[in-house]
Amino acid sequence: MIDCQGLTKQYGRLRAVDDLSFRVQPGEVLGFLGPNGAGKTTTMRIVAGFLPATEGRVLVCGFDIETQATEAKRRIGYLPEGAPSYPEMTPRSFLEFVAEVRGIAPAKRRSRLEEVFQLLHLEKVLDQTIETLSKGYKRRVGLAQAIVHDPEVLILDEPTDGLDPNQKYEVRELIGRMAKNKIIVISTHMLEEVEAVCNRAIIIARGKILADDTPQGLASRVPSRRLDEVFRSITGGAAA
Repeated sequence: MIDCQGLTKQYGRLRAVDDLSFRVQPGEVLGFLGPNGAGKTTTMRIVAGFLPATEGRVLVCGFDIETQATEAKRRIGYLPEGAPSYPEMTPRSFLEFVAEVRGIAPAKRRSRLEEVFQLLHLEKVLDQTIETLSKGYKRRVGLAQAIVHDPEVLILDEPTDGLDPNQKYEVRELIGRMAKNKIIVISTHMLEEVEAVCNRAIIIARGKILADDTPQGLASRVPSRRLDEVFRSITGGAAA
C-alpha cells in the first residue's frame, strides 16, 4: 500500500501541505482533487520521492520513500505535471532509454516496449522527435514512460491533460484495466475523470484533507446535486 503519515511541507512561512495522513490499498484508484494551490502536486511529488517532506513519512509497498528510496522508487511509475522528457529524442529512443534505466532485462525489453507502444497508440510517431509532437502525443509518451516497467504503484498528475475526447476515453480505459492489480493515484481538475475512473476521492484545500469518500458518497452528501456542486460546497466555493 501507500501509507502517508503526517505529511507536512513548509516553504518559509507557507505551509503547502499540512499534516496529511491517508492510505491507498491495491485495487484503489484515488482521485486527488482541489483548487489551484491546494497542495495536490506537492503531495504527489513527496509520495513519488521527488520532493522531501518537512515532516512526516511515506511508505510505498512497505519501503520508506526517503530512507529506502531505491526500493520504493522501483515500485513507482510517475507521470509528473507537464510530462517532461528529452525533446531532441524520439519516443522510441526515449522509451528504450527508460526501459534500460528501469532495469528491464534485454530479453524482455523489446516485447514490453512493443506492448506499451500499442497500449498508448504511439506507432505513428515513434521516430519523430518529441519536440515536434502534439501536446496529446507528448502526454502519451509521458504515460508510456510511467508504465514501461509495469510498476505496482502509479502516480499520475493530470494524466489526460491535452488529450482529445477519444484519447481521454482510451487512457481512462487503460487506467481501469491496470487498476485491478495496482495502486493508482490521480491528480485532476476534471471531476468527470474522478467519476469515470476513480473509486475513491480525496478533496484538499490549503494543504488539508476536507473529504475522503467515494465519488458517489461525496455526491450523496447533498441530495440531487452534481459532484462539482458538492466540491464547491466542501471547499467553500473554490473552483476546481
